[in-house]
Amino acid sequence: MQEINFSHKSVLLSECIEALNIRENMTYVDCTTGGAGHSLEIVKRLGKGGRLICLDRDRDALKAARARLSDYLDRVTFVHTNFSEIASVLRELSLDRVGGVLMDLGCSSYQFDTPERGFSYMHDAPLDMRMDRDDDPASGSGPLTAYRVVNEYSFEQLRRVIDTYGEEKFASKIASAIVRERQKRPLTTTAELSALISSVIPKKSRIEGPHPAKRTFQAIRIEVNGELDAIAPAIRDSVSALAPGGRIAIISFHSLEDRIVKTTYNDLTSPCTCPRDFPVCVCGREPQIRVIGKKPILPGKSELEENPRSRSAKLRIAEKII
Repeated sequence: MQEINFSHKSVLLSECIEALNIRENMTYVDCTTGGAGHSLEIVKRLGKGGRLICLDRDRDALKAARARLSDYLDRVTFVHTNFSEIASVLRELSLDRVGGVLMDLGCSSYQFDTPERGFSYMHDAPLDMRMDRDDDPASGSGPLTAYRVVNEYSFEQLRRVIDTYGEEKFASKIASAIVRERQKRPLTTTAELSALISSVIPKKSRIEGPHPAKRTFQAIRIEVNGELDAIAPAIRDSVSALAPGGRIAIISFHSLEDRIVKTTYNDLTSPCTCPRDFPVCVCGREPQIRVIGKKPILPGKSELEENPRSRSAKLRIAEKII
């Protein structure tokens, strides 16, 4: 069995720890534990009365996190779940209020760099892309995988996914090529899909732009894991669980994620639904948070040099006020 290696650099690490404004005897939630880089720095700052809840939908991540946090297991709880379930997790643990919540959205470096997971166009592997591999894809129709998206979605479904989640201007060309090719035989590997995508992208875009398959792979991964659907509800549930003065810190890696974070923060900052011409508010909805900083925090020059994968990261912070 391949050794689990989560040794990648945690993105915006010091900025996240500062953003959470950690109070040592409170409870914090790392919604996307990954290799526990952020979790380790959080738990180091907790007193014996503090607690850290580590969530992840990838059991490999939780296994690596448990090993990395072995000196602090008396104050850490690991939960195998999607961060969208944060409300139910806190209920089950009888936790009413937490001091802070961290979300590091998207895939981990481990998932990208482990070929058999099928996330990357840089490795040849079966078309999978599931963050949670507990379900057996061979049983019945099985869970949604990249293989099923590529080989079972209609042209219009494929075009919509690639266009919406990948923001790919050649979505129609790519969807057409996939449908045409799979009529001959199913597409089964990342290499086959990557080569097919590259074959229909115009030469100029292949030379000047990012890897031809980058946006399509992102789109399929988001579809398989329902990544965007979970963000707004999870933010609202997290804010509801925060104690006054508690912080939520969210790292996003592409415009679709960041847009949802920013919009949801704005909704919680200005929740009033009264018509603008009303002299006073009658809906009774009060702001729940204040946003910290007008603009997102970006990686500095030194971090970009050490970890090029951090280049698209944006950190947005908010504080509970009621």
